[in-house]
Amino acid sequence: MLPGPTNVPNRVINAMLTPMINHRSEDFRKLYKDIVNKTQTVFETENDIVVLTTSGTGAVETSVLNLIKKGDAVIIPVNGEFSTRLADLIDNYGGKTIRINSPYGQNPPIEKIEEAFEKNSNIKALYVVYNETSTGTTLRNLSKLGDLCKAHGAFFVVDAVSILGGDELPVDKWNVDVCFTATQKALAAPPGIAPISISKEAKKYMIENPPPSQYLNLKRYFKYYNESFETPFTPAVSLFYAYQEALNIIIEEGMQNRINRHKKCANAFYSGLEALGFTPFANADSRSNVVIAVNYLPGIDDKKFRELISTKFKVLIAGGFGELKGKVFRVGCMGEVSSYHVMRTLSAISSSMSILGVQPIKDGLSVANNILN
Repeated sequence: MLPGPTNVPNRVINAMLTPMINHRSEDFRKLYKDIVNKTQTVFETENDIVVLTTSGTGAVETSVLNLIKKGDAVIIPVNGEFSTRLADLIDNYGGKTIRINSPYGQNPPIEKIEEAFEKNSNIKALYVVYNETSTGTTLRNLSKLGDLCKAHGAFFVVDAVSILGGDELPVDKWNVDVCFTATQKALAAPPGIAPISISKEAKKYMIENPPPSQYLNLKRYFKYYNESFETPFTPAVSLFYAYQEALNIIIEEGMQNRINRHKKCANAFYSGLEALGFTPFANADSRSNVVIAVNYLPGIDDKKFRELISTKFKVLIAGGFGELKGKVFRVGCMGEVSSYHVMRTLSAISSSMSILGVQPIKDGLSVANNILN
């Protein structure tokens, strides 16, 4: 129950047993075209798709490397560890970030972002971390931000590493120019694949202004796909098969059904944990449906608590990190999460509390079960 890597369905694991193929063969071209088409369906876009053999961080860096040049002004809301890392990365590549800071667990008012656009001319891009994994916080105004970027002629870039496939993200409808995710989160596939979508405008810019890179140069990926439906470098073929099967499962379920399932499980988690006595870390209007972060109760030691849950009940949950280390714990509510996962996790948490001498306020399992049924 970590916020990634998540549980992987057997169908996806078994897909990796497919015999190895030549990545310059017709078999691979057929595989890659199918993956691209299905990725477009999940992203809800007609934009170009590049499937990178990297972690999510590789996709983050690819977006910055191909889009941001020295001196470019970039607006970015910062409210957690991953948005801080992204802002630092942009600065390291020579960009000039205009950081809209807000307390962890909160999102900045859209008025502050609008003000940043008004006060600064020639904004190159607005970068956002849609779901801040470190704090369980989700931006709930992406549609308005997309309209804002369009009005100001700026690129809209969305880091959806820990959320795409678990919550709403219609890329074209929300005017997203660059969107990227990673397979080991809400897509419920093994780590190592990072799909990225690029709008026509962003693609044109990247082709005309290629970066000094070989492996992360998107111009090369566009060229190889357009000319032969191949990748410029050897991809992780076994992981491509796994990703293809994960996409099949998502499409079979239907995106709206999948989003509703995540929302219901998140509601059960929040309600059940609050009944036990925990309080959500993020503000009510910013809470994530895929990463549940709650504050520790007095008297519960982070390391002892999570170790007990792991060894005694075989359930893995995550602690906080950075300034939240030891103050919160986080539960992944993504991928194939179901009523079973919610109830088993809450049972392990409740039982561990009792073992440590901390009595739950209410029966969190009954509260959660009422929501799930």
